[in-house]
Amino acid sequence: MNTDIAINKPEPFDFKQPLRVFNDSIDIKLTIKALEVGKEVLITKFYSNGLVLLKAIEVHLKKKLPSTSFNEQRAYRLEYHKLSNLILLEIIDYKLAVKKAPFIGWLKRLYPESGNFILSYTQIQGLNSSWQWYKNGISIPVLRNRVHPFYGTYFPTRFDHLILFDNWLKRYEGLKKSAIDVGIGCGVLSFQMIKHGFQKVYGTDTNANAILGLREFMKDTKLSRKLELDFGHLFGKWDKQTELIVFNPPWLPNSRELNSLDKAIYYNENLIPDFFAEAKKRLLPDGKLVLLFSNIAQINNVTKAHPIEQELAEGGRFQLENCLKKQVKLASVKTKRDQHWRTSEEVELWVMVHK
Repeated sequence: MNTDIAINKPEPFDFKQPLRVFNDSIDIKLTIKALEVGKEVLITKFYSNGLVLLKAIEVHLKKKLPSTSFNEQRAYRLEYHKLSNLILLEIIDYKLAVKKAPFIGWLKRLYPESGNFILSYTQIQGLNSSWQWYKNGISIPVLRNRVHPFYGTYFPTRFDHLILFDNWLKRYEGLKKSAIDVGIGCGVLSFQMIKHGFQKVYGTDTNANAILGLREFMKDTKLSRKLELDFGHLFGKWDKQTELIVFNPPWLPNSRELNSLDKAIYYNENLIPDFFAEAKKRLLPDGKLVLLFSNIAQINNVTKAHPIEQELAEGGRFQLENCLKKQVKLASVKTKRDQHWRTSEEVELWVMVHK
């Protein structure tokens, strides 16, 4: 594993006093009351006891909090996040210290310094899901091969915007010497560009895990000679002008402090204006700037402002060449969230050129 940049991983809990425990012999209502006043709870005996407690929290919160609108669902998730993160699990010798627990290869890989520590139950769930995705890979409709996202790396779970980009790349007639992928994540957009004949793609990300994971995935293959990576904000160290710049920024304005994975979902007020200012310097005179976005924030009244429309109206740097839109697929009937707004949601592909 590369060690020149620090990996993002859950920070173990440090306790100097005995913890309140929960298992199938403990009163679940009293345990939830303890969580609501900020007391940590350690799951014992069986791994499934944690699932039972999480389900009870869901039922409890649904009675207390409405969850019909987009913003109400956000409030519900924040409260659920707060309570669930107080549920803990002990790891001994890189194994979960409960019966019938999953094997999670990340425990040894991410914590080589010690095999004995405590993490939250939801962090363990995240590590377990991530290990399955990493080990088995994830199929992306626009790619021939599966991607194997490293722990803590954003990967797409919806593909409408990727299909829109792939169709645009099929019709792209410009030079294909080089491109820059800002915020590369698990590499899907870069892999698409390479698939469509780009000779060199330069990718950046502020999430160290994205860079470490792609380096490990590519190793010394032909792909590693076509894709160069840099751990840095926006364009990182890449200052050469290029034919194509691609950016799939977060689609929602942030309302709280963000961790490394949240930054793939929420943007701060400076991110997109700063991107346009830097892109102006790096786009060749005949080059194209492509942004993938969505109207999800506008149709849910999170904000009326559309950052790309604002740039075109006020920035004075780029002009619109084309804007392609695609209706998103409706949410699965199995989803537990009310996602009625999906009938109005569109993904957008904005193509801009120098003014």
